[in-house]
Amino acid sequence: MMLNVMLPRFLTAIRAGVWTGLIGLMSLVWAGPIRAGEISVAAASDLNFAFKEIVAEFEKKTGNTVKLSLGSSGNFFAQLSNGAPFDLFFSADIGYPKKLEEAGLAEPGTLYMYAVGRIVVWVPKGSPIDVAELGIKALQHPAVKKVAIANPKHAPYGRAAVAAMERYKVYDAVKDKLVLGENISQTAQFVQTGGADIGIIALSLAVAPAMKDTGQLWEVPLEAYPKLEQGAVVLKAAKDLKTARAFLDYIKSPEGAAVFKRYGFFVPEKTAHDK
Repeated sequence: MMLNVMLPRFLTAIRAGVWTGLIGLMSLVWAGPIRAGEISVAAASDLNFAFKEIVAEFEKKTGNTVKLSLGSSGNFFAQLSNGAPFDLFFSADIGYPKKLEEAGLAEPGTLYMYAVGRIVVWVPKGSPIDVAELGIKALQHPAVKKVAIANPKHAPYGRAAVAAMERYKVYDAVKDKLVLGENISQTAQFVQTGGADIGIIALSLAVAPAMKDTGQLWEVPLEAYPKLEQGAVVLKAAKDLKTARAFLDYIKSPEGAAVFKRYGFFVPEKTAHDK
């Protein structure tokens, strides 16, 4: 008797479970495949090599896509102030994202100092100029006809270069020889390709595989120029806020910090561990 009562209930439970599973499966089919996120990132060009590594690893780990645009921080700031469609901004000067935050164009609480940059005097291999021996005085070497720096009007690394030259009292002697790059990557290219004899560029570019074996450098002491505090912010106009925040979290992670350190950036302890 007990068996006759329980059997129908058991069969009813099985049928209910089957229908629930089928409904769930059909919902997934109708909803279509889960879409990965996609973000657009505006980044200072000193991040060229470091960010390509970071982006590749982030995409591999998450399945998300990062569209990376490199340029000068000042130019990006002007574009973002006028509504340029980016999700995140990584500046070589934290002052620019701070201004975006103050203008209400950034997601509250996302402003973040991710690294501190450094500058070097760089010459290509085969140059008669011994930068290791001469330091910044190498800019005054008789063989120097053109000196490349980033445009100080909108490139933080250009402002740092001018400050260092003024600190060591060589600016007046070389100012007429200056060749201005649109950003620090273009500045490095000028020296690499012979467009200039010597340049003041980002350490992060000078130690990258594409450059480290093709020239020699002298690191400018940190006290010679204003601290290059580099900052990031998630933008208010971000179309994919979840993925934008996930990318910023990856930048903050030990994995992200390790890449920055490998490219010569100083990463404050709180940046290396703060998530």
